[in-house]
Amino acid sequence: MIPATLLPHLENVVGPTGLLTAPEDLMVYSYDATLLEHRPDAVLLPRTTQQITDILRLAGENGTPVVPRGAGTGLSGGSIPVSGGIVLSLTRMRHILEIDVQNLTARVQPGVVNADFQVALAPPGLFYPPDPASMKACTLGGNVAMSAGGPRCLKYGGTKDYVLGLEVVLADGEVIHTGGRTVKNTTGYDLTRLFVGSEGTLGVITEITLRLLPQPEAKRTMLAIFDDLDDASRTVSAIVAEGILPTTLEMMDNLLIQCAEDFTGAGLPRDAAAILLIEVDGFEEALDRQVATVQEVCAAQGVREVRAATSAKEVDDLWLARRTIIGAVARRRPSMVLQDVTVPPSQLPEMVARVVEIGQQYELPIGVLAHAGDGNLHPLILFDQRDEEEMAREREAEAAIFAVSLELNGTLTGEHGIGLTKRKYLPQALSPREMELTRGLKALLDPRGILNPGKIVGGDGEQPA
Repeated sequence: MIPATLLPHLENVVGPTGLLTAPEDLMVYSYDATLLEHRPDAVLLPRTTQQITDILRLAGENGTPVVPRGAGTGLSGGSIPVSGGIVLSLTRMRHILEIDVQNLTARVQPGVVNADFQVALAPPGLFYPPDPASMKACTLGGNVAMSAGGPRCLKYGGTKDYVLGLEVVLADGEVIHTGGRTVKNTTGYDLTRLFVGSEGTLGVITEITLRLLPQPEAKRTMLAIFDDLDDASRTVSAIVAEGILPTTLEMMDNLLIQCAEDFTGAGLPRDAAAILLIEVDGFEEALDRQVATVQEVCAAQGVREVRAATSAKEVDDLWLARRTIIGAVARRRPSMVLQDVTVPPSQLPEMVARVVEIGQQYELPIGVLAHAGDGNLHPLILFDQRDEEEMAREREAEAAIFAVSLELNGTLTGEHGIGLTKRKYLPQALSPREMELTRGLKALLDPRGILNPGKIVGGDGEQPA
């Protein structure tokens, strides 16, 4: 709980419109894209770094939890205020401070929406590769805090590969600056990478310096249709083995094809076992050869058909089907969990097969969705959370998926983060010494444990059952 005497001081920092305490307002900030929910005691909407400094100093003096929050699109419970306290919403810090065309960098505040940033970069012919499925809503600060990914990670890498520097307010209110504006920087320890993916547990990110790239000259988009899920899985590594590195290489199974087609009417083949959405980009004269190679590889792996998009509308329709699939499955069952594990790409066929087996074992429909090219799999588990027995089977299925991923030399998460939902599984992925070091970093930077308690390690946050 927030001490009643603290609220007037917080209001003095952010002004009367920057403090929310009404129950209907608190409810809005009590959940993310998971099934978890917990109300904060207050929501603050600062506009400046100085305001955040003052807030953290006041919170530290009173031992009040502070949970940084972007747009609330997270899939690991990372912004759920499980210990109550303050939700620190950064959505009013939404200015693009600079786009440096000459040096291919930009400075932004954390509340800038990913898609809005992409639009701003288009006129000078630049782009920012990380493109989460929620890019029309998610913020760059949230992307950095969770080290978000997206379909283009296969060729271009994820968020951590594009953050050059940060302004961060530490738990005691002190402001530090990490990294800089140069692509090469080996000055001291890499503190920037420490904060990228730290999920608001080590500091509050208030400014981000990002690396940009020139827009590719052209791109080609293809839809490969398979009658066998295993054939589709094997095709992924076969394409890369031929020296082709697609911009994106996405996979959907029949369950998700049906859901996407019901929702978008994009013309997906309802009778297919799986589809691969493949996109290549680069210089115009090089793309015909890449497309021909992809078609040859798919044919060798038993593809039914490879369709090349011939218009911008066809491309947009295909991507609409992919990016809206999480919402589209809501028509099938009342509840859904989108998981996130990554295995070496060569292990993708085995991982996919084991996920199918887990769905059969626990009698749950599990859709296979994947950023297949980099081995990042998103098993989409459908169930009814009102059914306690079915909920128990869903939790067992999740645990089985995590165990298989680790067995195949994979990870617990490729882009969604540990947050609250995977905290109890972290000791399965890290050694005791690695856990000790992780807790030590948390204790060093947040000795009072006020920053996003209960996430990753440390703190007194509640655990999901």
